[in-house]
Amino acid sequence: MNFLDFEKPIAELEGKIEELRHLSDSDEINIAEEINRLQLKVDKLLRATYSKLSPWQKSQVARHPDRPHLSDYIARLVSDFTPLAGDRSFADDKAIIGGLGRFRGQSVMVIGHEKGHDTESRVLHNFGMAKPEGYRKARRLMEMADHFRIPVLTLVDTAGAYPGVDAEARGQAEAIARSIETCLDIRVPLISVIIGEGGSGGAIALAAGNVVLMLEHAIYSVISPEGCASILWRSGDAAKDAAEALRLTAQDLHALEVIDEIVPEPLGGAHRNPEVTISTLGDHIERSLKTLCLIEGGVLRARRREKFLAMGKVGLS
Repeated sequence: MNFLDFEKPIAELEGKIEELRHLSDSDEINIAEEINRLQLKVDKLLRATYSKLSPWQKSQVARHPDRPHLSDYIARLVSDFTPLAGDRSFADDKAIIGGLGRFRGQSVMVIGHEKGHDTESRVLHNFGMAKPEGYRKARRLMEMADHFRIPVLTLVDTAGAYPGVDAEARGQAEAIARSIETCLDIRVPLISVIIGEGGSGGAIALAAGNVVLMLEHAIYSVISPEGCASILWRSGDAAKDAAEALRLTAQDLHALEVIDEIVPEPLGGAHRNPEVTISTLGDHIERSLKTLCLIEGGVLRARRREKFLAMGKVGLS
């Protein structure tokens, strides 16, 4: 397992446990009691550490390389998944994966960012940073779902839209704006989930849903802490301060009513038990989907628009 900087004491204990297990296997020595004692210590330390994570530490957890990605959620939650490629204009952007499938018996259109699991797949998926054709593909699939009255499920995990010159030349800002417009315009249920990073317009392009869920240790912000630090402090060393100021944690965003529900993660983060994380998220999605499917399309659209317009209102005294 890959351990984060603040997890060093936990890593040392788990290293000792692993050594004892190998010793027990090789010498047939019964040291189960010592292993159990150390495991209880690890659990206690994990609980203490993860109960008081700083925003910067949560950013590290949200970016953990072993954290489940879009492809993991699709594999475990969506049966008969059929990927649909291309924006019918320029190319197929592999940073965004979308397609039809069945979520617990319900037909759904699934769209999301894929970061990749190793060097080769990360390069293939451009680290989850979509170009204009990716957002135009997302828009095309949402419109298709709307035409056939199929609910849409989006999973967000991106540091932000790709900032390259070629992306800007092909209309990155316009593509993101059109994708947001489509999110707000469709008449079918739209459930969005922040599963890791929710960075900038690249995230909101898929996240303007009737219900926005967010994993407990995910982050969601207008800009990355490093990007904010480089602009405001002129130094990447201020990323920790930027993370504090951005209010990017699930707990902060729930209090601000930017998201609707926090989905709990296993002790130590989603990367420690992906199966439980994915199953728990599936339960939350199923509950929200059942409620939304009972609401008429025009009402769904009106409520979605009102919800996001309300976030920009400032009370006058």
